[in-house]
Amino acid sequence: MTSYDDALAYLETHSNYDTTGRITSPTLDRMTTLMAAMGDPQLAHPVIHVTGTNGKGSTTQMITRLLMAHGLTVGTYTSPHLERLNERISRNCEPICDDEFAEQIAAVADLEGLTGVRPSYFEAVTAAAFRWFADIAVDVAVVEVGLLGRWDATNVVDAQVAVVTNIGVDHTEYAGPTTLHIATEKAGIVKPGSAVVVGETDPQLAQCFIDAGGATSFLRGPDFDVLENRLAIGGRMTDLRTPTTVYPDVFVPLHGRHQADNAVVALTAVEAFFAAPISGELVTEGFSQVVMPGRFEVMGHQPLVIIDGAHNPAGADTCASVFFDDFDPAGSRILIVGCLHGRDPREMLGALRADEFHVVITCTAPSSRGMAAAELTAAAKAMGCDQVIELATVEQSIDRALAMAEGDDAVLITGSLYVVGGARPHLRKVL
Repeated sequence: MTSYDDALAYLETHSNYDTTGRITSPTLDRMTTLMAAMGDPQLAHPVIHVTGTNGKGSTTQMITRLLMAHGLTVGTYTSPHLERLNERISRNCEPICDDEFAEQIAAVADLEGLTGVRPSYFEAVTAAAFRWFADIAVDVAVVEVGLLGRWDATNVVDAQVAVVTNIGVDHTEYAGPTTLHIATEKAGIVKPGSAVVVGETDPQLAQCFIDAGGATSFLRGPDFDVLENRLAIGGRMTDLRTPTTVYPDVFVPLHGRHQADNAVVALTAVEAFFAAPISGELVTEGFSQVVMPGRFEVMGHQPLVIIDGAHNPAGADTCASVFFDDFDPAGSRILIVGCLHGRDPREMLGALRADEFHVVITCTAPSSRGMAAAELTAAAKAMGCDQVIELATVEQSIDRALAMAEGDDAVLITGSLYVVGGARPHLRKVL
């Protein structure tokens, strides 16, 4: 294996949750064997491990930027990617280059031959990330859980700080049916030495993380919280209380009230990592650099074009609230939506408030697990949407929406990170 294309071809031959939509025989045995054969690179540096139903990506990005503001070299592992696989693995927010990625995947492939362990797609990429972080000697890694927690491939780390953003109903094909079941699975990332930062406010769910056996726990409400959360140009102006300090007038350059919730979780996690308060200057510097492609990202003006990777009902509800309450578009509202199998289309459209849009354009998400546009169309018509247009692809949907839209109108593209990942490069061409 000598090239980036070879690495991608290797990965595509391995089982992939993104393709199958299911996980069979959950186990960490394959990852444990691979890591041991590599010399356990995941233990070469401290780790902040992040789980939760929504907000993991934003919180991981905020933690990374706050650590970078301290002058640390930070390895960050996230999933899924929007446009290129390299986005998942970065050093100081710069994605791994093609050649280094190919080198790391080649090492995983060699170990497959030596150990007899055939990793899944996600396990292979995760192993490559951990090996690269050790090779480049990062000071700390911020690792986002791929799915739930206990049996996730990332859970071979020994987290100094274990973070949970919130708990909602998601991935019920693997865990559930209740949020308590899901919380129990996510609490599996807590290790005996972990400081546990819990953003979930439901006492019963929070208790799962307290009971998981970490060294100490910090709970939203008693120990940290958002004191003020005001709409500002380009984001939110917040006052954040951590276990040690009140940080006034912290600007978070992301849209939506929920981003203040993510910010206080991230700030508390970094305080827990250092076991000390953070200077106001470093807090300002860290948050000022935060960017989140595909998370309520404004791609164009006149018409306003927004993409958001909301992929479950809770995320869709948040997306709709930001769109209608914070932006409150004056003209016609056009929704482009595509989802994955496993979602209830009426529940997703209801959370997105699809019947409050003037036009709903349905498409099939560009994934082997994409829900047929016809299912979304039927659901949109059943809930009384005024005008429903069904098109095959994200690109066709964008072209139709832009042809219809005038300067004061707004186009929201959402329903899946795959939809957003397909929309982003096309929008750069046409806007």
